[in-house]
Amino acid sequence: MTADLATITGIEVPTALMIGGDWISGRGGTLPVIDPATEDAVAEVASASIEDALDAVTAAYDALPGWAATPPRVRGECLRRAWELMIGRSDALARLMVLENGKALKDAKAEITYAAEFFRWYAEEAVRNEGALVTAPSGANRIMVQHQPVGVSVLVTPWNFPAAMATRKIGPALAAGCTVVLKPAKETPLSAFAVAEILREAGIPGGVVNVLTTAKAGPLVAAMLAEPRVRKLSFTGSTEVGRSLLATAAQTVTKCSMELGGNAPFLIFEDADLDAALDGAFLAKMRNGGEACTAANRFYVHEAVADEFGRRFAERLAALRVGPGLDDGTDLGPLVNEDTRSKVASLVDDATKTGSRVVTGGHAPDRRGYFYEPTVLDKVPADAGILSEEIFGPVAPIVRFTDQDEAIALANATEYGLVSYLYTGDLRRALRVAEALEAGMVGINRGVVSDPAAPFGGVKQSGLGREGGHDGLLEFTETKYIAVDW
Repeated sequence: MTADLATITGIEVPTALMIGGDWISGRGGTLPVIDPATEDAVAEVASASIEDALDAVTAAYDALPGWAATPPRVRGECLRRAWELMIGRSDALARLMVLENGKALKDAKAEITYAAEFFRWYAEEAVRNEGALVTAPSGANRIMVQHQPVGVSVLVTPWNFPAAMATRKIGPALAAGCTVVLKPAKETPLSAFAVAEILREAGIPGGVVNVLTTAKAGPLVAAMLAEPRVRKLSFTGSTEVGRSLLATAAQTVTKCSMELGGNAPFLIFEDADLDAALDGAFLAKMRNGGEACTAANRFYVHEAVADEFGRRFAERLAALRVGPGLDDGTDLGPLVNEDTRSKVASLVDDATKTGSRVVTGGHAPDRRGYFYEPTVLDKVPADAGILSEEIFGPVAPIVRFTDQDEAIALANATEYGLVSYLYTGDLRRALRVAEALEAGMVGINRGVVSDPAAPFGGVKQSGLGREGGHDGLLEFTETKYIAVDW
């Protein structure tokens, strides 16, 4: 790590691979970590080879029997200590995240708090891996059910929430008694290394948590999935990559959890509290600068309130201060890289060519860094291309509707089904619409649904399984039925 990076963040962060409890340089060279606000490299980190990955699998496999046999209370106490350490270093961890991810410092601080909470939640869940004992209906025997750790788990996380996506997977895996190999995104490895070091300080034995960064993710993950000692894959990322990983995992029938893409609709009915809807829309769209799978991607607004909503929402977004995430007062930092910014710009340009009206924003500012202006598009045609893709940026397209059935049909007209949001003053309508929406999660008069204690996940092409809550723990277990008579 460079001296400048240590000075800025206030903490020392390893830049090597964590394998078997040791930080090693690896055999795949190095890769740069780029600050999205300046386009400059802030660190060089180790890039793992396939041999390094297989070494990590071996380390995890060798550590598995001991960790699985560790009393649940002891596993939980390690996670609780990790929560305390993360909270104690939250400011430094947030600054580190800003440097590699670009998000505004206040968003980074919120993420660290959220990320740490997964360790506290699963510290409690570690002692609640409950089974069942019942008498068979025939009376011939007892049915005993246990939930045992699934085994060595490969965890693949994205760049948009580099700490929270790691803890959301590591927490339940360790609570269940599994050992893990974490492969973070190459854009944001430093947060993962920091979390791994915290877990080591918290008392996690060597080999239980291994971390690999690499410039060649596809071959490296495929090599691990080909290993019969790997029994679980937990992936967060694009639907396209998720499909490919599912096909690879099928060859060894590896258990998979998939948290994939989203295309969240945000419905505002004519009877909604518009002030509350504006607040919720701001949270759902601008949390993390729009770079979230839960971000509101399509705003369906009743024509009776669409003019006022569009005007007031544009005013709120236009007032945001765009700049480097570490600067005081910055509301919106840069996007993570040039590819992401180019995609956002292309979607906006295409929307304007097909009849959408730019109310505010609509351009990349003329400055260094991967910035894009907060943007509101109004009168977007219902068949516009921007509505069918995950924007992953600070752009809000508004489509007008006239009745409830039309709004539901528009909201469900996507291959994705992660989260939906709706605002209405009628509770009966809210629950009817929530049941009709094809999504794994629904926010009623709320712009944020994520909670470590709640099951997070989608339907359709948005994924398989759930993270968070008790469901998240069960994702890292296998159910064993024992027939016994006494």
